[in-house]
Amino acid sequence: MPHRPNRRDFLQTASMAALASSTLPMFGSPSLSLAAQAAKSPNERLNWAVVGSGDRWGVNSKERLGAVGGQSMPFGDYVAVCDVDSDRANRAKELTGGKADVYEDYRQVLDRKDVDAVIVVTTDHWHVKVAIEAMKAGKDVYCEKPLTLTIEEGQQICKVAKETGRVFQVGTQQRSEMGNRFLTFVALAHSGRLGKLKKITCAIGGAPSCDPQPIAEVPANLNWNMWLGQAPETPYRKLRCHYEFRWWYEYSGGKMTDWGAHHVDIASWAINMLGESDGPSKITPVMDDVVHPVPLKDGMPTQDDRYNVATKFRINVSYPNGIEMAIRDQAQDLGFGNGIMLEGENGTIFVDRGKITGDLVDDLKTNPLPDDAIKTLCKGKEPGNHMRNFVECIRDRSLPVSDVFTHHKAMTTCHLANIAIRLGRELNWDAKAEKIVGDDQAQSFVSREQRKGFEIKV
Repeated sequence: MPHRPNRRDFLQTASMAALASSTLPMFGSPSLSLAAQAAKSPNERLNWAVVGSGDRWGVNSKERLGAVGGQSMPFGDYVAVCDVDSDRANRAKELTGGKADVYEDYRQVLDRKDVDAVIVVTTDHWHVKVAIEAMKAGKDVYCEKPLTLTIEEGQQICKVAKETGRVFQVGTQQRSEMGNRFLTFVALAHSGRLGKLKKITCAIGGAPSCDPQPIAEVPANLNWNMWLGQAPETPYRKLRCHYEFRWWYEYSGGKMTDWGAHHVDIASWAINMLGESDGPSKITPVMDDVVHPVPLKDGMPTQDDRYNVATKFRINVSYPNGIEMAIRDQAQDLGFGNGIMLEGENGTIFVDRGKITGDLVDDLKTNPLPDDAIKTLCKGKEPGNHMRNFVECIRDRSLPVSDVFTHHKAMTTCHLANIAIRLGRELNWDAKAEKIVGDDQAQSFVSREQRKGFEIKV
C-alpha cells in the first residue's frame, strides 16, 4: 500500500499531544473528551480500526473507555469497529463517539483504504490470522498478547512481518510501563552486577476450574461459527466464550500463555534468550506438580464440557548457557505468588507489578544504572506508554519495544512448556531449527489442524 504522509507523518502538534498522554497508566482510562482534545486536525491523527472489542479493548467500560481502547484514542480516531458479538460491536461504536462503522466480518475492515492501523483484541486463536491479513492489506498492527496459539503461528507471523515491513506492536505492556520496574530488572540483569546468572523463576498463577457446563442456545447477538474460527466445531457453552476462552486448550494456553506472555517474556529478555537462534534446549515438566481438571489422552482433553488447561504446574527449562528457568503456578516456598526472581552469584532481585526488590536494587540509590540503560532497552525511545511507543514507530517505521520476533521467542518457551505438561515428558528443543528433537508426537503439537475455511495462509 502506498505511504500516506498526510496521516503518518504527524505534525508537531500531534507529537506534543501524544507526549502529553505518556503519563497514562497501563490500565488507565482516559475519557473521550481527552481523546478528542489530543489533536485537532484530522491529518494529525491515525485512523484506527479494532477487531474484537472485549474486556481488553474496553467494551465493558461504563463512563470512561479503559484498557487498549482508551490508550489508543489520544493518538487517533476509530473509523471501524468489528466484533462477532453485535452487542459488543454496537457498544464499541458508542464508546468511540458513535462515528465508527460497525462490522461483523473483519475482512471488510481490512478492505478499507482509510484504516492506518488495526488493533487486534480477539480471542487468542484468532490473533494471527487477523494480524497476518491486516499486514498483507498494508495496515500496521497492535495485537494483544499472547500473540500466538502455536509455535508454527509464531513462525508464520514473523515471516509475514519481514515480508511486508509493517510496524507491529504486541500488547506486553510490561516492556514499556509499570513505573519502569521491569525495565530496571532487565537492565540490572544485563549490567553484570549480579555476576554469573544462575536461575530465574516465573510464578504466573494457576488457572481456575469449573463445573460441567451444559450445552446452551447460541445468543442471537453472537456468530458462534465465526467466533470458533479455526478451532474444532463444538456446541455452544457459555463458559467457552468471551473472557473464559483462556481456560480451554482449543482457544488458548491457560495461564502458561496468558501470564507467561508477560513474565516469561521479561525473564527471557533478562537472560538474553530472545535472539533469532536463542531458546531453551530442554523442557522438563515436574509431573507430580501438574494438575489438569480433565483427563488427557495423548495430550488431548477427554471431556469437552469444562475448562481443560492446567490449573497447577511446574516446568524446568534449561538453556545452552547454563541458566535454568522455572515456570510455576506459584512460588510460595520462595516467598511470592506472582512475579519473577533472578538469582546470580552476587545476589537476587525480584520484580512484580507493584515492586522491585533486592540488595542490588537498594544499591541503585548510590550506584545508579547508566543514564541511557532504560532507553536502550526501548530501542532509543522513551519508556512509559506502550501505545505511544507503537505510534512513534509508525511515524519513523522503526521496530517497537515489543516486536513480533522477540515475542515469538518468549511464546515458544510457553508453548513448549504446555506441550511438555500435556504429554507428560521431557522435550529436547533445537532453537535454531525451531523443532522438537526425537519426538514426532510432541513435534506434531507445534502446529494444529485448522478448520476448513479458517486456515492461516502465508
